Amino acid sequence: MSRRAALLVTVVLLVAGCSGDAGGAGGAGGASAPSTDPTGTSSGTSSAAPTPARATPAPRPRAGACYRLTYEEALAPTTEAEPVRCRRPHTAQTYYVGTLDTVVDGHLLAVDSERVRAQVAEVCPRRLPGFLGGDERALRLSVLRAVWFSPTLAQSDQGEDWFRCDVISLADSEVLSPLEVAPRGALATPASRTAYAVCGTAEPGTPGFQRVPCGQPHRWRAIADYELGGTDYPGLGRVRQTADDRCRSVGREQADDPLTFQWGFDYPTRAQWRAGLRYGLCWVPDAG
Repeated sequence: MSRRAALLVTVVLLVAGCSGDAGGAGGAGGASAPSTDPTGTSSGTSSAAPTPARATPAPRPRAGACYRLTYEEALAPTTEAEPVRCRRPHTAQTYYVGTLDTVVDGHLLAVDSERVRAQVAEVCPRRLPGFLGGDERALRLSVLRAVWFSPTLAQSDQGEDWFRCDVISLADSEVLSPLEVAPRGALATPASRTAYAVCGTAEPGTPGFQRVPCGQPHRWRAIADYELGGTDYPGLGRVRQTADDRCRSVGREQADDPLTFQWGFDYPTRAQWRAGLRYGLCWVPDAG
């Protein structure tokens, strides 16, 4: 009977920053002073220099658009990636486009202010389960995650006030998996969850373990999550004991023989706990 504890290897996408290029400062045009001759009398005529034209804001992002993003691009707070046809290979799809609220008590906030960043960081994760057709628990047992983008400082100065929520398929190899199945409604039914369910290439905690979508070859599957309550990190020993107790019960329920079965588990580190990750996953063998 196997009881191997695995360190939770979950990439926590904290795209809380919203920095961008500051852009160049534009010069203001004005009237030129008339020329003066030695006698002090003015000669010539005054002429006004043309006022530079204001840049036209870029088109607002569109919900449903697809992008071919790298892992690093998905973690960035801003993006210049152009959309691609959704029938072509892509790694991200926009599921919501909103408008930034940058005015508080009559004051205009910068696009990279803490309050504006917090607004986007709350809206995008909250809207993802509804788009996928599942609840928070189903999302935890999938490789699908939310990332978000907003305008650069220069774009904001030009009047752009959007924010964009994208869904990606993320394992733990710092490489995004292609979205080969349309993600809308992907968690609505047990059958449709298979493509994006989270599986492992080996037993959790052993060499060769890597999280992959269950649509790829795998040997273990995450079948349940468990909560860790409290506000302070319980400590490694207590976390491991809680994970072992919860997941042993889950493994027994799934086993054909309740006396001989295997189970595995992972759990959050102290750093992940501080970042807001307060749950772990239970695993069982699943030759796929």
